Amino acid sequence: MKYQHTARLLQQIEFELKALQLWSTEKPSAAAFASTAPFACDFMTLEQWLQFIFLPRMQMLIETQQPLPVNCSIYPMAEIAWVPITVEKKPLLTHLQQLDLLLSNITLSGSELI
Repeated sequence: MKYQHTARLLQQIEFELKALQLWSTEKPSAAAFASTAPFACDFMTLEQWLQFIFLPRMQMLIETQQPLPVNCSIYPMAEIAWVPITVEKKPLLTHLQQLDLLLSNITLSGSELI
C-alpha cells in the first residue's frame, strides 16, 4: 500500500513540475550528479534534483520493492526554493508535503496541510 501511495505522489509531483514548466529537457552536468551537497544545491535547482535524482531513485526503490526512506524533508526546502509561493505552486508543495509525511509515517489532519 505504501509503495502504491508513494508512486501516486511521485506521479503527481512530476505532473505538477511539468504543468509549472519546471521540467527540463537538458540533463545537468556530471559534476552536478556527483554533488554531495543536500539536494545537490550547489549545482542543481530543486526542480532539477527532483527530476533527475529524487524521482528516478524513488521509482527504482518502488519497482524493486526496496525499503523506502523513513525520513523525508523536501517540503521545507521547497518552501525556501520556490519563494514566492504562488497559487499555481500550491498543488506541487502539497504533494511534496504529503510525500514527506507518508515516508516519515506522520499523519496530519486536512486542516494542518498547506
